[in-house]
Amino acid sequence: QINLVESGGGLVQAGGSLRLSCVASGLAFSSYDMAWFRQAPGKEREFVARITWTGETTRYADSVTGRFTISRDNAENTTALQMSSLKSEDTAIYYCAARLGATVAYNIWGQGTQVTVSS
Repeated sequence: QINLVESGGGLVQAGGSLRLSCVASGLAFSSYDMAWFRQAPGKEREFVARITWTGETTRYADSVTGRFTISRDNAENTTALQMSSLKSEDTAIYYCAARLGATVAYNIWGQGTQVTVSS
């Protein structure tokens, strides 16, 4: 079966950094676009960052551009989200997601990891 498992969440102070990881199993990882989404209490789930299966193209939400960096290691079936200059507004549950190219929806999701930024 296909699984995505996130890790690395926790409590950090505003201005600090945190690195999230997502390990995939049960799928041909190198064939999938990988992305990160987040959901804050009382708000809709929102897009954060995406990296294509080749690792050559990335996209970021305006709210995180310049502060977050998405990467992947196809040999290890992992994708990561390096977060810097964290703000209280970044507090949310962060989810890893996968899709087979840009023409399909993200249909594979992890369980989420909590990120809390204190002021």
